[in-house]
Amino acid sequence: MKIIAYMLNYSMNLTTDLKTFCVSKGADLVGIADLAPFKHGWIVLPQNLLEPYTCAISIALHVDDEIINAISDGPTPEYAQHYRSVNASLDKITSQLVQWIVGKGFNAQAIPASHIVDDTNLMGNISHKAVARMAGIGWQGKGLLIISPDYGPRIRLATVLTDMLLIADQPLKNRCSKCMECAKACPASAIKNVSTESHYESRDEAIHLDKCYDRLCEFKTRPEVGALICGVCIKVCPFGKKSKKEVTYGKDWHTNLL
Repeated sequence: MKIIAYMLNYSMNLTTDLKTFCVSKGADLVGIADLAPFKHGWIVLPQNLLEPYTCAISIALHVDDEIINAISDGPTPEYAQHYRSVNASLDKITSQLVQWIVGKGFNAQAIPASHIVDDTNLMGNISHKAVARMAGIGWQGKGLLIISPDYGPRIRLATVLTDMLLIADQPLKNRCSKCMECAKACPASAIKNVSTESHYESRDEAIHLDKCYDRLCEFKTRPEVGALICGVCIKVCPFGKKSKKEVTYGKDWHTNLL
């Protein structure tokens, strides 16, 4: 029993120190996901990506509210520039986090923000959104975005895989309910307005991916955009309009350690 208590206390301290470190480097939200569910039926690339690891750390940065609020029918040049800047900041934080974890004697690997490794299926190494949902950053909305209690969908995500002995956070309850704002506003009419209590089994269950992708390709050709982005559903989400301004670890993260 003493050994179990010691290991639990050790893991809790590591988890606290890790989250404190991430916030000190600029993260707005930090969550820990148990990787066990991802090793059974989830698509990761390459297939053996998760074998050395037990946990995934989800890092979120809050995007600028004024830039999001300026979006009307699609991405603005300012949003495109900010999108790239936030992704770069996320990659810097995850790189620093990997160094910190390795310095503690564990293994770690950063999964860059918005990095596509399968161009045909538009997939990265692992879904940042799936990790963020499991890590308690937020729930999965009808447009597949992660919606946090703190900032709504006005966040960008990146992931670090590790074998560090951490305490996993728990997924949050879906709070989209009967809201249809994202579905009504979607420029491509791609969001099917299908609800889920936890997560969608596939992207096709929630959105018409082909419609979404075609419109993103159109937006990419706009002057000074040059990226597959939109931003309309991010802007209209009621939870995003209530986003907090202060830096936070995430909702009740101390409680999640217990």
